[in-house]
Amino acid sequence: MTGQILIVDDETAIRRLVRGAIERGGLTADEAGTAAEALTFARRPGCELVLLDLGLPDRDGIELIPFLKALDRIVIVLTARDAIAEKVAALDLGADDYVVKPFDTDELLARVRVALRRHHALPAGHGRLRAGQLELDLAEHQVWRDGEPVKLTRKEFALLAELARHAGKLVTHAHLLRTIWGEGHVEDVAYLRVAIRALRLKLEADPAAPTCLMNEPGIGYRLIT
Repeated sequence: MTGQILIVDDETAIRRLVRGAIERGGLTADEAGTAAEALTFARRPGCELVLLDLGLPDRDGIELIPFLKALDRIVIVLTARDAIAEKVAALDLGADDYVVKPFDTDELLARVRVALRRHHALPAGHGRLRAGQLELDLAEHQVWRDGEPVKLTRKEFALLAELARHAGKLVTHAHLLRTIWGEGHVEDVAYLRVAIRALRLKLEADPAAPTCLMNEPGIGYRLIT
């Protein structure tokens, strides 16, 4: 697995801590202490993933997310801000993950590896997607779990396919509702809960203790790979 990691944080101690974890994991890292420095480093060839603090001295980090995504950089927000509204805003702007300080460096490194694997495995156009024990044929609207076919409704398949396209990533309620049900249903979270419950009944070994379709209350869902 290759790719330069950019650590953006105004605290030197945090940058050094994260850089040590990244380099112990066999990856390479650059550091930036301001938004301006971050954009300069992010434009360089080889930069693939940005660990982004939101509390930067010259600009709110959340404003950088669209610029970084336009550069096709993976963005993992790493911040002390734990409000649900902040998480939803960052994810809706395109952030690939959101980690709240204080954090465990081993977990952070695992999230970096998952994000890099997902990015490298993204398919072009239609075809098949694999996510853990699941395999989806997007053209034929078919899904298999451990090689066994699973019968889904059109809405269930569309929801699962959208989560699979972002496998490992937390996808917000608003994004899923807008994509699957349309702009007029972005507030109808009950629709989403019913569909997720149906998917869990068909895909989880124990729907009451899901290990595949995970929920982050008030924010969205993640397909675990």
